[in-house]
Amino acid sequence: MSFPIDAVRARFPALHVTDDGRARIYLDAPGGTQACAPAIDAMTRHLTHGTANAGGAFATSIATDSTSRAAHEAIADLIGADPDEIAFGPNMTSLTFAASRALSRDWREGDELVVTRLDHDANVAPWLAVAADRGMTVRWLDFDSADGRLRVDSLATLLGERTRLVAVGGASNALGTVNDIPRVVEIVRAAAPDALIYLDAVQSAPHLPIDVGTLGCDLVAFSPYKMFGPHAGVLWVRRALADRIDAYKVRPAGNVGVRRFETGTPSFEAQAGVVGMVDYLDWLGGEVAPDQPDRRGRLRAALDGCTRYEHALGERFLAGIAQSNAITLVGPATMADRVPTFAFVIEGVASSAVAQALAARGIFVWSGHFYAVETLARLDLADATGLVRVGFCHYNTIDEVDLLLAALAEITRAPR
Repeated sequence: MSFPIDAVRARFPALHVTDDGRARIYLDAPGGTQACAPAIDAMTRHLTHGTANAGGAFATSIATDSTSRAAHEAIADLIGADPDEIAFGPNMTSLTFAASRALSRDWREGDELVVTRLDHDANVAPWLAVAADRGMTVRWLDFDSADGRLRVDSLATLLGERTRLVAVGGASNALGTVNDIPRVVEIVRAAAPDALIYLDAVQSAPHLPIDVGTLGCDLVAFSPYKMFGPHAGVLWVRRALADRIDAYKVRPAGNVGVRRFETGTPSFEAQAGVVGMVDYLDWLGGEVAPDQPDRRGRLRAALDGCTRYEHALGERFLAGIAQSNAITLVGPATMADRVPTFAFVIEGVASSAVAQALAARGIFVWSGHFYAVETLARLDLADATGLVRVGFCHYNTIDEVDLLLAALAEITRAPR
């Protein structure tokens, strides 16, 4: 079955906004996607029909409790978890800082952490702060600057009996590399069986299905606003681990499972939006795989369909930039083991100037370091204007890829 791109685009209001009659081309998805209409509508309903805090006996509070339960159930179906293993927060970064403080309560001087030079700083800085506070040793897993892939085969040499946690990303937010998480898990479990594995799935979740039951990690975090929903963060914690974590929280708050990380009043409107986001993906799964009988199956089918469609977009883009001697791709040169996030530089043109030139043509991309601090340093780009980053997702079209390629050709031909 062909991908229903027209029906998909009809469900994203922002895709139909124009500037002086010119359509916008949103290629900034790695920094945050556009929101689908079901998410927007669900948030609006929650706020316009009367909102309240949780736990009350009156109608609006009862409705809020129902919305919150539905949000936890929706995310559980999305990643193959139990609703009680899900916590919501303002974003992945805040949840990771909270988790790092709680997990490290009994870590000691001389204990060790492993972080990578390919990760977003949200999965590096919290662990560096913990290491500094506790007097721990930080071990770094490097990546190959030639192809942007983690040197997973060297991971075992970084592990030992005092390794407390390995932090790794599902996909690079800068280069698009998909990391071999099953292999990481296998190595960690063999060499440091007591170590925890913390997965930053922010960049992989919008493109690849997640099944925490088979993944083998202990904690997984991601952001709904980077997968067509509202600004929020999600943290999954393995139940056995969650039950023994002593989280930092106010005293009257519950202390059951991972909900202990939901400190303060959450954004219930964002939780409503998450329900709408998952409803949208449920619809999409039904379109690409009508024979799927349950929501979990349809959600997986939706992301599998996105993967196949985005693969074609990525191949078109890679083939196009390969025709230019002025554009240098940084990261994997094929669509094998990558998400459709691409980083490049143009000879003689600052990356910030490229982003500005594209913006003037109605094409929205990012330039800079994207908080991939260690990645840019490893590539010797920390003191430059960084990289140009283009990110496709399943609401983009082949025509938009071609318009981007044409614009890049103009930029590379311009006198400088």
